[in-house]
Amino acid sequence: MFDPNHFITDKLRAIDASGIRKVFDLAAKLKNPINLSIGQPDFDVPDTIKQAAITAIEQGHNRYTVTQGLSQLQQRIGTHLKAELPNWDFDAAGSLVTSGVSGGLMLALMTTVGPGDEVLIPDPYFVMYKHLVTLTGATAVYVDTYPDFQISADKLEPYITDKTKLILFNTPSNPTGVVATDQTCKDVVALAEKHNLLILSDEIYDEFCYEKIQRPAGSDKKRCPSPTDYSQNLILLRGYSKTYGMTGWRLGYAVGPKAIIEQMTKLQQYSFVCAPSMVQVAGVAALDTDMQTHIDAYEKKRDLVVEKLSGHFELTTPGGAFYAFPKVPEHLGITASQFVERAIDKGMLIIPGNVFSNRDTHFRISYACDTDMLTEGLDLLVALAKG
Repeated sequence: MFDPNHFITDKLRAIDASGIRKVFDLAAKLKNPINLSIGQPDFDVPDTIKQAAITAIEQGHNRYTVTQGLSQLQQRIGTHLKAELPNWDFDAAGSLVTSGVSGGLMLALMTTVGPGDEVLIPDPYFVMYKHLVTLTGATAVYVDTYPDFQISADKLEPYITDKTKLILFNTPSNPTGVVATDQTCKDVVALAEKHNLLILSDEIYDEFCYEKIQRPAGSDKKRCPSPTDYSQNLILLRGYSKTYGMTGWRLGYAVGPKAIIEQMTKLQQYSFVCAPSMVQVAGVAALDTDMQTHIDAYEKKRDLVVEKLSGHFELTTPGGAFYAFPKVPEHLGITASQFVERAIDKGMLIIPGNVFSNRDTHFRISYACDTDMLTEGLDLLVALAKG
């Protein structure tokens, strides 16, 4: 008798359904919820970028592109990065236009790790990391960063073995909003060089950084600290989804050692094929679009989150992205999952921390929503904290 379950691989069985999806299933009964769960900007794609995509479609940019990406987008990305990273030797680097940073993560991990390898993942982590590592056959090794969520070389080094091959580095962070310090970036690069490890630097939230610094010497652009300030022997992943509101457009890019990028490109040829053609054309216009007004608005929302929740929750101030990761008050005597259920009963959507962590003590909120909804949600959280 035919049994479809017979054909499902052990790798897929080892991956559970997204905890975020489970929250949405719980909340299906809600009408017009206070939604502090969505990890995408609440602003629309700017009109200039939309028009660039529309024009591209009308002009026939609807076919496959070369796998590595349109030359005009590759050149524009190169110009963007050369202004930011004047100390890099771009002749020694390769670049690849990807179907979002998620696509880039899959390609990078499938290219660089496999059975018998270990990948260091700071905990808490972006929900996709551990599952992608599982798909490669490698082993995820979690490095606890509580309570301040700052990774460091000192925290990483005890977990390094002769099987360790890669460090997943995410700044600004999802789910905590924490930004790595400049010293941390320098120290982690030195650690990777000492042990011959590869850093995979996920910087999808790079523009959402509220305490930008002048880095590196020779660059006139303030930005988040990054391992790229201290080495180019890593894979840098950035994208368009968060900065430009292009979450559904699926566009990102990877830059790193040419030999690795060439193999990622080969894998993309037999998987994603290429990023969407008309979106690549629009990506050129996007890099010429100033999004600072939106970033400033999110910084004000971040300040509102800290102002409202401080004194009621243990909270590390987010330095970037658009998330906060408060701890459930201990006097309530419940897990974060139970706290989230209480919030859902009151008509609010938030995400339990065990979706992103081996602990179930915190929860994630997204302040990528209008200020009225955010204020209402924060007031409800304070009320729930009081019991």
